[in-house]
Amino acid sequence: HVQLVESGGGSVQTGGSLRLSCVASGHTKDNYCMAWFRQTPGKEREGVAAIDSDGRTTYVESVKGRFTISQDNAKNTLYLQMNSLEPEDSAMYYCALDDNKFTIGSWYWQEYKHWGQGTQVTVS
Repeated sequence: HVQLVESGGGSVQTGGSLRLSCVASGHTKDNYCMAWFRQTPGKEREGVAAIDSDGRTTYVESVKGRFTISQDNAKNTLYLQMNSLEPEDSAMYYCALDDNKFTIGSWYWQEYKHWGQGTQVTVS
C-alpha cells in the first residue's frame, strides 16, 4: 500500500522561499515518476514539476528558474524547493506518484496513480 505524506507548506511573503517534502512508503518499483501538482478552489489541478526514476526533470513554464524538484532515494523523499514565490503560487500542493517513468511527459493529473493529502502554500 503506497502512502505519500507532504509537509513544508505555510505562509510566506512575496519573494520568499519554502521547501516542500513528500515521504513515500510502500513503493518498491524501480520505474516510476513523481511530481508536484497544485490546485486552487474552482480550478483544475495543475502540474508544477516532475522527476522520474532516471533523474530526469521537467517543469511547467511558470515556475522554471524558481522551483527545483529533487529526490533523496535513501530517504524515500521528494522535495520541491520554491524560491521567489509569488501570490499566484498560492495553492494546495500535492505529491503524486505513478509506476511508469514515461508519465513525466504528461501533465494530466489523472495519469498519476497515487496521491498525498496536500500541503497549503500561501504567498501574500
